[in-house]
Amino acid sequence: MKRRAVRLTFFLFLLFVASPVFAQVQSPEEFLGYDLGDRWTPHYLVMDYVHHVAEESGYVTIQKYGETYEHRDLLYLVITTPENHENLEEIRLNNLRMTGLEEGEITSNQKAIVWLSYNVHGNETSSSEAAMKTLYELVQPGNKESKNWLDNTVVIMDPMVNPDGRDRYIYWYKQMVGEEPNATFAAREHHEPWPGGRSNHYMFDLNRDWAWQTQIESQQRYDIYKQWFPHVHVDYHEQGYDSPYYFAPAAEPFHKVITDWQREFQAAIGENHIKYFDKEGWLYFTKERFDLFYPSYGDTWPTYHGSIGMTYEQAGHSLAGLAIEKAEGNSLTLLDRLTHHYTTGMSTVEISSQNADKLIEEFQTYFSTARENPAGQYKTFVVKADNDPDNIYNLLTVLDRNQIEYGTSGGARTVNGYDFSTGETGRISISEGDILVSTYQPQGNYVRILFEPNPELSDSLTYDITAWEAHYRFGLDGYALESQINPEMNISASDFRSSKITGSDTPYAYIVEWNSLDDARFLAEITKKGVKSRFSTVDFELGGKSYKKGTLIITRNGNRDLGDSFDEIVQSAAEKYQRSLYGSATGYVSSGSDFGSGNVSFLEKPEVAVITGEGSSSLNAGEIWHFFDQQLDYPATLLHSGDIMRTSLDDFNVLILPSGFYSGIFTDEVIEKISTWTKDGGTLISFGYTNRILAGRDGFQLQRKVNEQEEPSNEEKLQPYEDRIRNRASSMVPGSIFKITVDNSHPLGYGYGDHYFSLKTDGSAYEYLDSGWNVGAAEAEAPISGFTGHEAKQELENTLSFGVQPHGSGQVVYFVDNPLFRGFWENGKLLIANAVFFVGN
Repeated sequence: MKRRAVRLTFFLFLLFVASPVFAQVQSPEEFLGYDLGDRWTPHYLVMDYVHHVAEESGYVTIQKYGETYEHRDLLYLVITTPENHENLEEIRLNNLRMTGLEEGEITSNQKAIVWLSYNVHGNETSSSEAAMKTLYELVQPGNKESKNWLDNTVVIMDPMVNPDGRDRYIYWYKQMVGEEPNATFAAREHHEPWPGGRSNHYMFDLNRDWAWQTQIESQQRYDIYKQWFPHVHVDYHEQGYDSPYYFAPAAEPFHKVITDWQREFQAAIGENHIKYFDKEGWLYFTKERFDLFYPSYGDTWPTYHGSIGMTYEQAGHSLAGLAIEKAEGNSLTLLDRLTHHYTTGMSTVEISSQNADKLIEEFQTYFSTARENPAGQYKTFVVKADNDPDNIYNLLTVLDRNQIEYGTSGGARTVNGYDFSTGETGRISISEGDILVSTYQPQGNYVRILFEPNPELSDSLTYDITAWEAHYRFGLDGYALESQINPEMNISASDFRSSKITGSDTPYAYIVEWNSLDDARFLAEITKKGVKSRFSTVDFELGGKSYKKGTLIITRNGNRDLGDSFDEIVQSAAEKYQRSLYGSATGYVSSGSDFGSGNVSFLEKPEVAVITGEGSSSLNAGEIWHFFDQQLDYPATLLHSGDIMRTSLDDFNVLILPSGFYSGIFTDEVIEKISTWTKDGGTLISFGYTNRILAGRDGFQLQRKVNEQEEPSNEEKLQPYEDRIRNRASSMVPGSIFKITVDNSHPLGYGYGDHYFSLKTDGSAYEYLDSGWNVGAAEAEAPISGFTGHEAKQELENTLSFGVQPHGSGQVVYFVDNPLFRGFWENGKLLIANAVFFVGN
């Protein structure tokens, strides 16, 4: 008996030695101690499990690629055969060499690369549960098929893109649920409170941030993505709990940059899913709702980088909880949801492996065509050299981050081109120092996406905004050319930034121009440290140089209490934000107003409060919070909307109301309290839909525009029911760019020219203010890029975009358009700084 036991032990030892790849890998159930679907798995346990698999399996390696704002780890796994792991760097570099973004000879060791991204929306939680099951099935020894797939395929898995949002949701849910989940829709566990778990820490939707990379999660993810450039990318989501499952092919409109192959293989992937869903009798739909146009989704952005990008949508979302009763009477469970996501994940790897050679071939063709024969009307995009240097720097920084090449013209010439400032095509002049971005480069397709003046829409019914062009986004003049001009690669972003201090060593006053958010960052820095500043409300000349309204004048007088640290604070801030300072030895100017004039206003330190919580748009509240906390780096106090009546506003002189409906929150008493505070000298800043609440209220001048409605024709009365949604598009503004006339003599308009290009995301129309200041106005022919319905164009003609109303001793700033939309509309951010620092002063 003892001898037999020894032999058995030796046999098991040999088995372990012979099978080190998966001998110790536990299933999720074995590792976690509960069945997947029984409960939510928090971030730390998901991380523990994927670490376990990586430690025990030769098929998996794991790497931390960053942290969230709340310091949760962001990880990705590489899953392939041990043999491929031994040559993984060669495989990776070969793939990059096919794009042209990496130099070197391409060897024969090429593999299909599939990237699976889970849980970008925190309260769409089933996908991270599915990720663990998918990981296990890809590496566990009993699944021979998956081992065959991994011979020619590398799978990259990000098991949780948005840990902060996910944990926010599941920890709330755990507090709401009893011993058993309640499937009744009315149960409290199906109704998460504001702001919900969808967004990240700053309440940004990370699935709208792929292109803009305003959030730390997106920035860190791209640093890894560009090391791989996968051939297939899947972004996992959830939708309404009564919906069937959605997978590719996507709906129209497809952006014209998308190739026939990308369309065809989307369909092939969908067909592979169908065989599994049909076998189980699971409901699904394709070719509806989820289009491929807006560039900042987890399906479109990878598509514009040569991938087959797709969204998979499972029924569920936060309303589903662990189980919910559907309309037809059956329950949808977490187990159902994760099983469906697991199935499409495995199916995606399978079909990609079966078509690995074709995937690799077409991926290489995508980039070689961009380099040699790019599609699209425009081949070269011009940024004028005389634009504001900060705006040029900010654009070039984005191009650098996205591996987009640029250079200068190298010579003056006159050609035909589209003028972004006028929206017209004609003869234009290019100067020697103008910056050129050509589509003849590896990232040429993405250049087209970012710079195309008016992307062609095959269908006006889109899922998101329809315009985002870079000149408008960064506030730059320039052109789009149909001709190819090769730039001279002789500049970098750093050429446009420098810190220079000229004039007196111990000046009467420091002079800083006011043209960009970087100037506002400088002002925020010195203000926080106790420096008192002034700004000129008139143009002036000093030392042979002209200065515009808004120029900062930081006098020694008034700052003597700071002693020697005054100069140190100002000069250190200038160095930090690369500002140029002029030290004036006098307060006397050659034209304009001297520094002691009433036309040089004292800048009272802003004490900012922002209303957040129930009733407010969490997205807009997050945009404002992120602006102050991460971009301007200036303190703002967040107040809960439900606490307004019991909170003293006397400690603040700026109050910001994010867009929202505030039903039951903004009572007559609350509005009266805010109005009284404003009359006493406060600056009230109102965004978006909140303007509807203030419009028509006693003391607030804002009025909704009401057009006379024409009697509908008989043809309109008899329109088919099936056309109702499409006909509604005539009054829609899903997100387009309007050319706004700016009164830059008003403090809200300081730093701008005569026009500002605004991203308008809805059709709300307001009359011009009767006795206020219509600083930003949408006049005739204002729409310049993107889709705007014909009725919306008429409705929005001669309407307010942003303006200021005196209210007692205070001011009300109305932002009908949102300059902080998703944090990426760079040219609008100075408007917010103007409202905070200058308006009311």
